[in-house]
Amino acid sequence: MSTLSIPRRAPQRVLPGFKLTLGYTLFYLSVIVLIPLSALIFKTFTLTWEQFVLAVSSPRVMASYRLTFGASLIAATVNAVFGLLVAWVLVRYEFPGKKIIDALVDLPFALPTAVAGISLTALLASNGWVGSLLEPYGVQLAFNRNGVVIALIFIGLPFVVRTVQPVLEDAEKELEEAATCLGATRLQTFWHVIFPTIAPALLTGFAMAFARAIGEYGSVIFIAGNMPMISEITPLIIIGKLEQYDYAGATAVAVVLLVISFVLLLVINALQAWQRRRNGASS
Repeated sequence: MSTLSIPRRAPQRVLPGFKLTLGYTLFYLSVIVLIPLSALIFKTFTLTWEQFVLAVSSPRVMASYRLTFGASLIAATVNAVFGLLVAWVLVRYEFPGKKIIDALVDLPFALPTAVAGISLTALLASNGWVGSLLEPYGVQLAFNRNGVVIALIFIGLPFVVRTVQPVLEDAEKELEEAATCLGATRLQTFWHVIFPTIAPALLTGFAMAFARAIGEYGSVIFIAGNMPMISEITPLIIIGKLEQYDYAGATAVAVVLLVISFVLLLVINALQAWQRRRNGASS
């Protein structure tokens, strides 16, 4: 008997083929990301090596590096702890006003950064609602480094919450119940069952909050005081150089921020990949 060969139909795809979508992706990334960044680097190449080192390593610029990266690290760490706590409450508990609190988490996304800076300054200054209560005790939260950290915490919290929240929602509660039945304490259950599941998402949220804080400008300049060598952030240094028409010096400092941020993101992504491999091997 002869068998009839039925031609196989190519699977239908919602989007066009791989080559077309890949080409569009590369074109879009080039226009939006690669070309502006390459222009930044090419402008820096107009400086000699001595001029570049002088532009990026002056005492004022180095002080701004220490403040920017130090405050960003502190803010991202605080957001990693309390962002996890906020996400946990929003996922695991039901209470009146939950939807309102859930919406308030996104407020730093929607609020203009300048408005956030003005609001924080009015609240934490010596004549503000909170600042006036702390002023008699010698605690100053505005117009110094403390104000920088507080502003960066404010703008970075949603990144951690919105990254960890869906992972907690998808976590299997049966594993927690099994650990409890086997005699594990709450701390042991969290550390050995829950934390390995949410660790990659928590690292991602930490990295996003850290990267966002490094480039923050609008909410910080109102509350920082902007005192050279004390409370002056690196983005303000860049703006100052641009106002002085020192475009090459501004791009040089910007390249340093770009390289450090990119290296840190690569390290965190490598840690995430290692964590996923370890979780896959243990399961």
